[in-house]
Amino acid sequence: MSVLVALAVFGSALLHGTWNAIAKSIPSPLASSALMGLVYLVAGGIGAVVLPLPDAASWPFLVASATAQTAYLLLLTAAYARTEFSRAYPLTRGVSVLGVTAAAALLFGEHLSPLQLAGVSIVALSLFALSVSRGARPEFGSTRLILAVGATVTTYSVIDGAGVRVAGHPLSYAAWLFLLQGLMIPALCLVLSRDRRGFVRDLRPLAARGVAGGAISLIAYTIVVWAQSLAPLALVSALRETSVVAAGVIGWLFFREPLRPWRVIASVVAVGGVALVRLGA
Repeated sequence: MSVLVALAVFGSALLHGTWNAIAKSIPSPLASSALMGLVYLVAGGIGAVVLPLPDAASWPFLVASATAQTAYLLLLTAAYARTEFSRAYPLTRGVSVLGVTAAAALLFGEHLSPLQLAGVSIVALSLFALSVSRGARPEFGSTRLILAVGATVTTYSVIDGAGVRVAGHPLSYAAWLFLLQGLMIPALCLVLSRDRRGFVRDLRPLAARGVAGGAISLIAYTIVVWAQSLAPLALVSALRETSVVAAGVIGWLFFREPLRPWRVIASVVAVGGVALVRLGA
């Protein structure tokens, strides 16, 4: 992994933590998902018009990934509605780091050096530690949701890792991916809403935050797709999880969630694991 790709993924990580915080701040999970989906629809449509078509071999991957990412966004916003941000965010990322690393080895034959494997393991364990809420009651319902989110992250990351490599044009792949999501997400949110007229009406006061979250999310994942076309999936996944540091600070500043000492330590350890990933390259 080159220094340029690593820096881009670090930037994506900061953006990722930011848009997740915006999604958490929107009180309605369906409204949050729908507004972000509309941003994907507009931006993806523009990209699909101005960029060349991705190769035909990538289309099955595009459809499968858009479906997985639609499920991901709906599950994620539902999880944020049920538990604190600084618990849900790192746990979903920890599950995905382990899942992507295992899948990359089994499906794509990616083999990490011992130092890199140690770094990935440290990152994953640190993220699980960050999700612990001392003194809190077990939240089995939200935990199941969070684990499901982590599973969908693993699924679409692996799909996109394969799809972008046969697409011929990483940005074209990203554009069509967002366009398909932009069609799926708002439509599904409308179907799931009990009061459809009220749902559409309630989007207006939340539009600014939803559009901002969608735009930041779009930029962040476009960077990831580009990086996946150039670097091993497991490394991209691990470096991306430096977003938990930003997420912890955001949870403390904006959601008044306690910045517990072990979470600070776990964040520092996670960054150390990322350093091992980079040094082992």
